[in-house]
Amino acid sequence: MTFPDAAPAVRRSEPNRLGSETSPYLLQHAFNPVDWFPWGEEALSLAQKLDKPIFLSIGYSACHWCHVMEHESFENPEIAQRMNDLFVCIKVDREERPDLDQIYMSAVQMMTGRGGWPMSMFLTPDLRPFFGGTYWPPVSRMGMPGFRDILKGVSDAWIDRRDDVLRSAEELTGELIHATNEPMPRSGLSLETLRGAMREFLRRVDWEEGGIGGAPKFPHPMDLRVLLRCWKRFGDQKALDAVRLTLDKMAGGGIYDQLGGGFHRYSTDALWLAPHFEKMLYDNALLTQSYLEAFQATGNPNDARVVRETLDYVLREMTQPGGGFYSTQDADSEGEEGKFFVWSQDEILQLLGPVEGPLFCEAYDVSPHGNWEGHNILNLPNVGQVFNLPVKDGAMRDGHVENVPHEMFARCRAKLFAARSRRIAPSRDDKVLVSWNGLMIAAMSQAAAILGEPRYAEAARTAAEFILTNMRDSDGRLLHAFKDGRARFNAYLDDYACLIDGLIDLYQVTFEPRWLEVALELADQMLMRFEDPHGGGFFYTSSDHEQLVARLKDTQDNATPSGNGMAAYALARLGTLTSRPQLLGKAYSTLEAMSGQLDKFALASGQSLLALDFVIGPSHEVVLVEPSNTTREIAEAVHEHWRRFWPNHVIARRRPQDSDEELTMGLRDLLLGKPAHPDTLTVFVCERGSCQSPLVGLAAWKEWLGQK
Repeated sequence: MTFPDAAPAVRRSEPNRLGSETSPYLLQHAFNPVDWFPWGEEALSLAQKLDKPIFLSIGYSACHWCHVMEHESFENPEIAQRMNDLFVCIKVDREERPDLDQIYMSAVQMMTGRGGWPMSMFLTPDLRPFFGGTYWPPVSRMGMPGFRDILKGVSDAWIDRRDDVLRSAEELTGELIHATNEPMPRSGLSLETLRGAMREFLRRVDWEEGGIGGAPKFPHPMDLRVLLRCWKRFGDQKALDAVRLTLDKMAGGGIYDQLGGGFHRYSTDALWLAPHFEKMLYDNALLTQSYLEAFQATGNPNDARVVRETLDYVLREMTQPGGGFYSTQDADSEGEEGKFFVWSQDEILQLLGPVEGPLFCEAYDVSPHGNWEGHNILNLPNVGQVFNLPVKDGAMRDGHVENVPHEMFARCRAKLFAARSRRIAPSRDDKVLVSWNGLMIAAMSQAAAILGEPRYAEAARTAAEFILTNMRDSDGRLLHAFKDGRARFNAYLDDYACLIDGLIDLYQVTFEPRWLEVALELADQMLMRFEDPHGGGFFYTSSDHEQLVARLKDTQDNATPSGNGMAAYALARLGTLTSRPQLLGKAYSTLEAMSGQLDKFALASGQSLLALDFVIGPSHEVVLVEPSNTTREIAEAVHEHWRRFWPNHVIARRRPQDSDEELTMGLRDLLLGKPAHPDTLTVFVCERGSCQSPLVGLAAWKEWLGQK
């Protein structure tokens, strides 16, 4: 990356106040000449004492344009001096403080019609926003104002036109509170909402390259899962076709790391070729779930391959020794975006030789001139030929790799991966976040069950134990982030909701009741500390959280599921599994409060639509009762169960040694009165507590499943 407008970078000999933080993003800025403060009482009090506006900069460690603005402006001595003289400068890691990011990003979007990171906002000393944007170059160029001039203009306005600034801040803050907390019109919950969402998704599908919308193209994993459910419910083949096309194109594209596994953040083009190269834990968790459900629905072995490669990448590169999952990997290495991941044709030919090298280059779209900025991003125009999968498109462009054994390509990938491992790797943000870990616990648990891979269940179990041991306060309340031996920050709504959901999946693969007991405990805390008893749904911050200019509700999906959508989904599943109708009722009332949004803004509501599909039902409780003399049938029964795409149900297991008196409280109501047959498996299938005649024997269970 070159910086034509950048002055020579200046770095302090001693760190600023960010030097005592644990966030890798904040530590990246600890030697800037800017007198950065972390968000906290010292900075906020100083702004009021000096009567200075606050310059608030929010980003995250894997953000490419955050690095650009740091180098161009925050390491520029003239700009840094202007910032220090005119403002109290606060740097925030959006992954540590998503509450601040939500508030001030909403303000930026109101002012400019767009958002993104780095987010740059000017606040009054009492924290009201009055001017902001995202990335600004140091001097004006390409229609963008220069940051140097913005600093002077904002300061002049604060000194010379204070009344106008305060009026603007008051109006914007009022609009922010109104827009984010004003109840939407309610439209009721029905199948028509799901059908309308399906139509909206299909109308926006790119039927050539897959995905929803054009460039830049994001994966939309929750929406893909909604489409799978609509295919199952309504029998609309186009819904399945859209999912299949999208998943196949992504798996073959540059957005997928063809050597190391795992997905990059998003594609800058419509072809899934050129990504922003950062890898986020949440993307890989959410996409894993999409590919797993597609595998259940279609049996496509490529889906299972992508899941294994993605989760193996997470275990290899994104798992800390204690078991928690790290947050992100950077896009940049050695100051260049994507340098770690791209190749020249000469490099590949030299590594693979004159026989295998040309075949690999043909298969993976490698050319002398490259396919991206003079370099090659590995991608697969025809996945099936490389992995011996049935495909419709025939051979490669000129047939050079037709019938080449896939073992050869595996050998080539291993050689290139080993060579790539010797490069300078992108940096990693090694903090552990509860919400993103909850998503990955769910993904690992589902993969263990569906693919029959116990090591993924063990990884999920270890991560859950790490969080519950290290990321709760003395009262058992969750803490949001863990880094360098310290757990910090009150947990947010999505921390609770995602972890509850992950624990449900962990129970369903391990059948260890303790995970449901903890999930119920966390659900009680979430209801007590986050619920809005008047407007319905949940606030993003708890009732005992730091007082900010607004207390928002997180109802719209972004890259991660909305807090309210995930809360509704988790409560619906937990209430069904533990026979707690009150939890199911809370899920329903949360969706009712968002019903107008679900009808009008389906593309922002994928997670809530997943919850709606479950709540509308029919949703079933399945109880596998183990015979007293063998466990063989149970293992086979579980395997048969997970082979099928059957999203709206929960599953529990009763062991023969469990007497009615010894049943755990979390499962007592569901398991009570379902005795074991002495010689064979018994399966009870119930709906809202009303059970069908028991299915006795493995053959009866298989026959019943065959009708799903």
